[in-house]
Amino acid sequence: MPDGRLLAPEFARIIGRGELVVAVLSVDQPPFFEEKNGKLEGLDIDLAKEIADKLHVKVRFNRDAHSFDDVVTLLARGQADIAVSKLSRTLTRATVISFSTPYLRLKRALLLNRVKFAQLAHGRSVPEVVRSYDSTIGVVANSSYAGYVVSNFPHAQVRSYATWDDVLKALNAGEVTAAYRDEFEVKRVLKVDPTASLRLRVVTLQDLEDTLAIGVNVNAPAMLSFINQFLSDRSVKLDVSTVLQAADH
Repeated sequence: MPDGRLLAPEFARIIGRGELVVAVLSVDQPPFFEEKNGKLEGLDIDLAKEIADKLHVKVRFNRDAHSFDDVVTLLARGQADIAVSKLSRTLTRATVISFSTPYLRLKRALLLNRVKFAQLAHGRSVPEVVRSYDSTIGVVANSSYAGYVVSNFPHAQVRSYATWDDVLKALNAGEVTAAYRDEFEVKRVLKVDPTASLRLRVVTLQDLEDTLAIGVNVNAPAMLSFINQFLSDRSVKLDVSTVLQAADH
């Protein structure tokens, strides 16, 4: 650097421009990120700002991505330095970008339409039906769960929707028997509307995990090491309880 400091190329670029560019999905995902009164805030936003503070630069959020997979593409094309966007680690995405160690681990879960599921079960237990699930299941298009559902429920009739709200509308209308997503989003549906438990039921899949991590360009190994060290040193640790609590505010 001009002042004599030695820096890895990725940090030299960031510090030279004076800002860290962070990829964030354009669709709000509270409490991870959402725009309130023209200001972006949330758990992921706090995380990104802390990283920028450690680098002594400003932060700028790039929200050009319209799906989670778009976030990965945007980062891979060099239009952001990192991605902090409720991004699940998947094998497919790992062929395009690098992932940090997880900052949040969630169980995968099903949200069931009680009436439709009872018709499907014919008296069988929930675990028995889930193990050989072959009915309709809704997922968000271009999300990690659009990939998970293929391997976790190979016989299911998968229906993709543009947003999670669209999935929930289809579930409540009986268009699909189940909706598939992480335990936070699934449990939050019943937390926001306690009467939903009359129509819907949560099944948490204890043996299947969804890990959220920070995305880093494959050409930035020093940045990946920095992010992993940052997460290791960070005193704030997230779990499903703290995220549900944050969603109340």
